[in-house]
Amino acid sequence: MKKATILSVILLFTAGCQSVYYGTMEKFGKHKREILVDRVEDARDAQQETKEQFASALDKFKSVVNVPTGQLQEKYDTLKSELDKSESKAKAVKKRISDVEDVAKALFDEWTKELEQYKNPDLRASSEKKLNQTRARYTQLIDIMKKAETKIEPVLSAFRDQVLFLKHNLNAQAVASLQSEVTTMEADIGKLIAEMEKSIAEADSFIKTMQE
Repeated sequence: MKKATILSVILLFTAGCQSVYYGTMEKFGKHKREILVDRVEDARDAQQETKEQFASALDKFKSVVNVPTGQLQEKYDTLKSELDKSESKAKAVKKRISDVEDVAKALFDEWTKELEQYKNPDLRASSEKKLNQTRARYTQLIDIMKKAETKIEPVLSAFRDQVLFLKHNLNAQAVASLQSEVTTMEADIGKLIAEMEKSIAEADSFIKTMQE
């Protein structure tokens, strides 16, 4: 079977599973609107955890430049652990944002189709207005979330390079290299944290709007 065909089957299967999931949840009284709110909350929490993790990683990174060369192995192990945790948090953020997008699409598709079921034009117009407002707020939210998420990989890439260099150069040269990167890492992580905080605030605002 060709790769393109396999991918199509996987996508159809995944979409089918999501459709079944939403249908099952609706039978238990949990509608897509509520699931969207839940997933936005999950994405917000994942970004909060990521923000805290990168702040911790920066602290550990800065601490390495002030230790005797003989302790570099221990510090390398610490930095490697922080890198692993940071990458794990980054993956969680990406997954949570994808989950938000999935249910949002399902919600808006359903909402749009159901507009055709109205017999009362005033009620239809009111529902359509609410749909457009909700979609606009969602678009703003997801754009901000994705912008914050794009700040993660450049920081991780630089972090990986430094950890890899330290792994094979547990000496004064490695410390000097780390020292030269501290200011850059601090600035980049500072920007990442600022974007995460903006995204978290936007998520809180969106959740509040959806619950009104």
